[in-house]
Formats: sequence, structure tokens, C-alpha cells
Amino acid sequence: MPGPLRGLKVVEFAGIGPGPFCAMMLADMGAEVTRIDRLVTGPLGGGDSVVDRGRRTLAIDLKAPGVSDILLRLIDAADVLIEGNRPGVMERLGLGPEVCLARNPRLVYGRMTGWGQTGPLASSAGHDLNYAALTGALHAMGHADRAPTPPLHLVGDLGGGAMMLAFGLVCAVLEAQKSGQGQVVDAAITDGVSLMASTYHDGLANGKWSLQREANMLDGGAPFYGCYTCADGKYISLGALEPQFYRLFLQLCEIDDPAFLDQWNKQQWPALRVKLEVLFLTRTRDQWCELLEGTDVCFAPVLDFSEAPRHPHHQARSNFIESNGVVHPAPAPRLSRTPAQAGPIAKTGEHTLEILQQLGLNEADIAALRQRGAIR
Repeated sequence: MPGPLRGLKVVEFAGIGPGPFCAMMLADMGAEVTRIDRLVTGPLGGGDSVVDRGRRTLAIDLKAPGVSDILLRLIDAADVLIEGNRPGVMERLGLGPEVCLARNPRLVYGRMTGWGQTGPLASSAGHDLNYAALTGALHAMGHADRAPTPPLHLVGDLGGGAMMLAFGLVCAVLEAQKSGQGQVVDAAITDGVSLMASTYHDGLANGKWSLQREANMLDGGAPFYGCYTCADGKYISLGALEPQFYRLFLQLCEIDDPAFLDQWNKQQWPALRVKLEVLFLTRTRDQWCELLEGTDVCFAPVLDFSEAPRHPHHQARSNFIESNGVVHPAPAPRLSRTPAQAGPIAKTGEHTLEILQQLGLNEADIAALRQRGAIR
């Protein structure tokens, strides 16, 4: 069955991080995504990855004379545009939202940045780490006795960026179907990560969250919510928050130390963590899995990226697929009637001639672009 976004036409201006990931999500769900790539040196496909799956790709010099007019033809027929440049770049290329929406009033124009389209930092360079830092989220991550630990870009680029952009685009597309009018979606990673941290702001306001790292229930402060080293040097995760799960943990591990009975006595947490560190060093990770995995203790082994695809749970659900010899995650979430499907990984510029011909360019037009160095 086709995906739920079948028929949705998306033009993606190639970038890094959240923009491509958002476009991958839309493509997985059936959208027809055409990526505008910059010209690359060397053989085609030098920089393509699994995140680029499911697209057609047009490689062209955006600054070459006449190229903006060609791309506007493509945008005229699109439902969604995705770009991740600094504010003002698309305007200078003649492809800003005012121009595009004047020609295609139903267009949803998605703008993905770290700081947003406005504000004192809007035109400054930055990366995932910087955006998370400004939101307060980074300050809460890591050990208490050292600087915060840089998280993977799951937090900023992908969570606060790509997924928020995808949500905003789909919301705007649904609205455009009713009103006939498109709009600009200003998706900033700082906005998205701040929103994702709503629970912690609530906890801070109500005295349930400390600004001190490793002093809270979910940041490694609680001995019953964290990761531990095993006898073989591998790791396990424990999340026995609820009292009934915590009691089961004590029972299965045969812990009869009365100090563990007062679960929410924060004064005892550091000492209890040391005791659990000693306990988990008595068995290997596999031995702890044999005892605790699949129970209501809220337990899982800490797997690395090479181990995860081989776990029986992932295999049972076909959570990983293989393309061109690369194992990578399957599309998510799962839809019962119109499931998502991962498309092939195209080489950069693979569909250039096909797309230009569909836009009405003849052989002479294409030859002229090639002569000017606009395409290869």
C-alpha cells in the first residue's frame, strides 16, 4: 500500500542535519521528494547516506544565471519546500518565501535553522551543541563534578529540529487544504528543544527539579534510574521508578539491605548507587539479562550501534533494514493501512536530466546549462 503522504510533492534544498532527516521522514511516508543538490566534485554519490533515501536528486549551481527561474518551475508544482540556510540566503537567490508564495499561494515553505529567522543570534553560525546549550537542556546532562556532557545530535538537530519541522509542515499542509493558502514554517532548534523540556521547567517551578546535575530522578541522581558497569565491562540500564517495579527489582536481585527500602530518600541515593555498582559488577551483562530482561523491573542491556540490530526484539519487529550493504533503521512510526517504506538511496544528481526534461527544458536548454557549468 502507498504511504499516507502519497501525492505530496516536496522540494528539498540540500543541507546537513535536521533538514535532510525531515525530508527522509516525509519520503518514508510516501511523499515525492526532489532534492536540489549543490554540484559536487569527483564521482557521483560521494556524500550520499541512508538519510538521503527515497529522493530524486537534481544537482545544479544555484548561483548560475537562469537557474532560479528553472527551480521556480519546480516549486510552482510543489506542496512543500524545505530549506536550511541562514536567514536571507534564499532571498538572495531569488527563491525566498515572498517570491515562491506569490507564484504558488498553497505552498508550505519550511525554514529550518538553529536560532530561528529572527532574534539577535539569527544570522550567527551554530551547531546542535550550541542550540541545546541555550535552552537549558545541555546544562542538565552529564556528571555533577564536570562540565555538561555533549549529547548526540538526537536532542537538537533531530528531536528539536527535524521532527518539529515535520510536524509543522504537516500541520500547515492540512490547513492549506482547507484555506487554500500556504504559509512559512519557522522551525528553530532552540524553539523545539525548549518545548521538549517543558516537563523540566514545570518541575523547576514546583520544586521537583534541581539545577544540580545528578541530583534528580531522571538525570542519574536516583540509583534506581541509571546505567551500571557489569563484570565483562559492558553496561545495563535500570529504570525501576514505580514502587512496584522497584520492589520487584529488589526481590529478583535478592537485595535485603534495609537501606534500600526507603526508595525516595535522596540523602541515601549516593550510598545506594555505590552499593548497586558493586552488585552489578558481580555478573556479566548477559547474566543480568537472563535474570532481569523481559520483567517489569524496567531493564535493558546497553547495546552499541552494531549490537542493536541483532537484538531479538528488533529482529522480531524488523526494526532494521539493509540498503547497499548498510544496515539502518526502518521507517517509523508504523501505520496499519498505509505503511511507510524506505526508498532507494540515489546518487547525487542522478535524476538531473530527467527532472529538467519534465520541467520543459529541451536538449538545447540543457546543453546551454552544461556549457555554463550549471550542471554536469
